[in-house]
Amino acid sequence: MNERELNRKRLVVQPRDFHFGDSGEDALLLDCGKQLSSVNIRYETYGELNANGDNAVLVLHALSGDAHVAGYFTEDDKDEKPGWWDDMIGPGKYVDTNRYFVVCSNVIGGCSGSTGPRSVNPATGKLYNMDFPVITIADMARAQHRLMQHLNVKKWLGVLGGSMGGMQVLEWARLFPENLQCAIAIATTPRLSPQSIAFNWVGREAVKTDPNWNDGNYGDNIPVRGLSTARMLAHITYLSDESMKRKFGRVLQKSQNYSFDFHFDFAVESYLAYQGQRFVERFDANSYLYITRAMDYFDISAYAGGNLTKALSSVKSPFLVVSFTSDWLFPTSQSRELVRALLNNEVPVSSCEIESSYGHDAFLLEIETLGKMISDFLRIQQGRMRHA
Repeated sequence: MNERELNRKRLVVQPRDFHFGDSGEDALLLDCGKQLSSVNIRYETYGELNANGDNAVLVLHALSGDAHVAGYFTEDDKDEKPGWWDDMIGPGKYVDTNRYFVVCSNVIGGCSGSTGPRSVNPATGKLYNMDFPVITIADMARAQHRLMQHLNVKKWLGVLGGSMGGMQVLEWARLFPENLQCAIAIATTPRLSPQSIAFNWVGREAVKTDPNWNDGNYGDNIPVRGLSTARMLAHITYLSDESMKRKFGRVLQKSQNYSFDFHFDFAVESYLAYQGQRFVERFDANSYLYITRAMDYFDISAYAGGNLTKALSSVKSPFLVVSFTSDWLFPTSQSRELVRALLNNEVPVSSCEIESSYGHDAFLLEIETLGKMISDFLRIQQGRMRHA
C-alpha cells in the first residue's frame, strides 16, 4: 500500500458548532449566579449513533485540550498532526469508531471554538475578556448536557476523561446520573489539592504580571512571556523525576561546558522553553486564567459539607477509576479516596493503578495498557445496557 492509499484511510473529521442561549429562557445559568447567553459549543463526532442509541461515548478533555480528540481535518496534509488522543480513538482502535459514536467538545471558557473570554459579549459587542463570568467544572458539564440533547443522545454508554476531563466525568455522574451507563475517570481527583491550587496561582500570576496582559484587554500584543512561563511551570507537574532523568539527564544543550550566563545550558531548559512557545501559539491567556480557576474551585465533597460519600450519593453508574504510579500531581491516594466513597454508596467500581514512569502525562502515553481497560469496560457495559 503506497503513502497516498494510507492517507485515504485517515479518519477525517469536521469541526461543528452548536449554538444556544439566544433567549433569556435558554441561557446557561452558572454556579456564580450569572447567566451565559449566546453560547457556542465547538465539537467533533466520530462514527455513527446506532439504531438502539446505546453506543454513544462522550470524551472530556484536560486543561489544554480541545474538541479535536482524534483524526485529521484533511486527507493528505503530511504536516498535519492528529487529534490529541488519536492513538486511543478511531476505526479499529481501543475506542473503536466503527463500534461507537464518539463525541468530544471544547469546554466553555476555552479558546478553541467554544464561548470563552475572547468571545464577543452579545451585550456590548466587544470581547468579554475579564468580563466573562467565572465558571466551574459543573458549568462545563451542564453546557455539554445541552449538546447531548442537541445530538438526540438519550443516554451515554460511557463518559470518560483524564485529568480535568476526569473532573468533568465526576460532575456528569453527580448531576446527570440517569444519562450515563458508565463513567471512566483517569488520572484525576475528587478535589483539587492545595499544592495544585498553588501551582495554578503562580501560573496565573505569571500571566497577570506580563505587561502585555493589560488587565486582560490585550490585542495582538499577547502576554507571551507570562503565558509561556505559566505553561512551563504546569508542564513540569505533568512529568515525573524519573521521566525527566531518562529524557534529559543533565545533558547540556550546546556544548560540553557551562556558559556561565543565564541562557540555555541544559537540554531540559530548552525543552521547557519550546513547550511554552508552542502553547502560546495555540492557547489564550485569559482562557488559561478561567479554566485553572474552575479547577481550583473543583471539590465534589463541597456539595455535602465536605462528605465525599454523601456528595456522590446520587451516582448510579459503574465506574472505572485509573491512576498511575508516578503521577504526583493527582496521585493514586486521591483516586483511592474516590473509590472508597463510591463503594460506600454501593456503586460498582473497577480500579487500577498502572505502573508508569511518565508522571501525570501517562494517561496520554500508556495507550496500550489503558486502552485495553477502557475497551473491555465499555464492551461489558454495552452488554449490560442492552440487557437492562
